[in-house]
Amino acid sequence: DAYPDWVNAFNDSKPAQKFAGTEWQLLHDKDTYLFGDSDDRPWEYDVGGFGRTFPHSFGDGSSKYFTTWLTLSPPGDRLVLDFARQALVAEQLGQDAVTDYLAVSFSSTDYVGHVFGPSSLEAEDNILRLDRTLAELFAFVDEQVGLENTLIVLSADHGGPDTPGYLNGLNIPAGYVDPDSWDKDAAIARIKKRFRIDGDLIAAYDHPYVYFSDAVKNNPKIDQEELEVAVVEELTKFHGVSLAVSSSALRQGKLPDTEIYRPVINNFNPKRSGEVFIVFEPNWFINDMEGLTVASTHGSPWRYDTYVPVVFAGAGLAPQTVDRKVQTVDVAVTLSAYMGIKPPSGSAGAVLEEVLAESTLWHTNRSKRFASACSSRSSARKTWSNGSLSACWPMAICSLRVCRVSQKREPLKPSPATLKRISAAFSSRRTCCHPT
Repeated sequence: DAYPDWVNAFNDSKPAQKFAGTEWQLLHDKDTYLFGDSDDRPWEYDVGGFGRTFPHSFGDGSSKYFTTWLTLSPPGDRLVLDFARQALVAEQLGQDAVTDYLAVSFSSTDYVGHVFGPSSLEAEDNILRLDRTLAELFAFVDEQVGLENTLIVLSADHGGPDTPGYLNGLNIPAGYVDPDSWDKDAAIARIKKRFRIDGDLIAAYDHPYVYFSDAVKNNPKIDQEELEVAVVEELTKFHGVSLAVSSSALRQGKLPDTEIYRPVINNFNPKRSGEVFIVFEPNWFINDMEGLTVASTHGSPWRYDTYVPVVFAGAGLAPQTVDRKVQTVDVAVTLSAYMGIKPPSGSAGAVLEEVLAESTLWHTNRSKRFASACSSRSSARKTWSNGSLSACWPMAICSLRVCRVSQKREPLKPSPATLKRISAAFSSRRTCCHPT
């Protein structure tokens, strides 16, 4: 299938090139930052000459790392914002009586955290800039559709640990694990001798699974389940490993129903998973991401990886913090219930009743048909939208990978009137911040 014309036009404009010849500078004076005195940490990584200290130069745009540098810095989110604005206009979102859904993933926070660590000056400045990026998105939605007609949901797909170097400075045990060395360990050598294995037993570690070599898996003389049990027994003794689970046990369901085992079971796919699932000790992890050496990475069942915000804002919600455990998978089914449609076929989770109970837009939906409801509200906002009608109930869904809460800063650029509407939307919010 071909891209829509507006997408081709966006790509043909070479939007990334506007950052050529520029650099990532601090938004404020360094001494106003929490990590202002920590610009150069030994655990931070210099990706292709991007540097570990401010300012970070993007070069002239010709480097093979140019788009990578944009991805792991605020311009990555700026490009996403520009594309989202184009999508909203070109696809005429919110311009008729049918509810529209806009999903936006601002992912630079994730990459900044990987390369520099969550407790870094880069991460702190990135969050400050992301705050402004979000404000610009909401201001644009307000201009095109109206925030009073919009339900905003902010969440994250995961949390993450801090870097071992930073944690060690606080006397917290942490470190990196090197699975590539496991096949050469004496314990694995003993298993090879026991099962008469020549060559490699472990072909690869692709987080979170250990994969046996094809020669081992296709050897009819080897009892695969017995081999998995033997490897599990030894790997559990390795430094940095908290838990090892065989795929045979996962297939047979021979596992306890606990907070740690449950995500392991949910992760398992008989057609794709490896032979042994590994759970590292808290704050121990591999420092590799798609072949790139990084300072920190996620992908565990521990609380720092599963604790994320789930924020519903606008739509007449009364302000409240919901102090109970929720899951990110609750968002999809809640939005489905909000719109009165069937949930996605593969969805899980439970409806967040607090959202439906407090939303004035939802109650209006329950009492009126889309057409009449949209007609009345579109007319109501005609006075401040240059006379153009606007439909009701578009969904602006922003996936925000959260790092650290920034310090209070000066007001943002949108107009006072727009800021007032954004403030009103977020003052009427339901915030669920318990583990997923």
